Amino acid sequence: MKARDFGWRIGYLIAALGIYLSDQMTKAWAVRVLRFGEMRNLIDGLLAFAYAENRGIAFGQMQEGGAFGRWVFVVLAAAAAVAVLYYFFRTPRTDDRTLGACALLLAGITGNLTDRVRLGYVVDFIDVHWGTYHWPTFNIADASICAGALLIAYELFFDRKSRSKAQPVLATENTEGTEKF
Repeated sequence: MKARDFGWRIGYLIAALGIYLSDQMTKAWAVRVLRFGEMRNLIDGLLAFAYAENRGIAFGQMQEGGAFGRWVFVVLAAAAAVAVLYYFFRTPRTDDRTLGACALLLAGITGNLTDRVRLGYVVDFIDVHWGTYHWPTFNIADASICAGALLIAYELFFDRKSRSKAQPVLATENTEGTEKF
């Protein structure tokens, strides 16, 4: 990749850094304020902040791995971050949705990876309820990963199909070397 091609990608990486820093700051706040049982209701019956430690993967699955599991998750998250970066730098400049999705994924993956390396678990603190339904506790990094994954899924399943159907063949070359439309 040429140096001039890197310049316009800086904005996406700065946005990813901003999300990463927001995630880390809110987790630090949660540890300081919520860790010892304090819960803060923002909207009764809908949204609250409550401290939780997730030693597993998404939605608290696979928490029994111990120290070995911790480092397996670290390696998997690091590999995922490298894969997203590779995909980010291979994506065309005009594909803003995919580039934005990669920035969201990168921010979320590195946010949770930082927790796993430093603490051995991921700090979660956002609780969403709807009536009797309780969504698993999450954090800003998790929300960023979900948003990025949804954008990638949309791109893969809906937008590319509609683009491929809508793109006409622009030009072909004939034997005289002039373009024919």
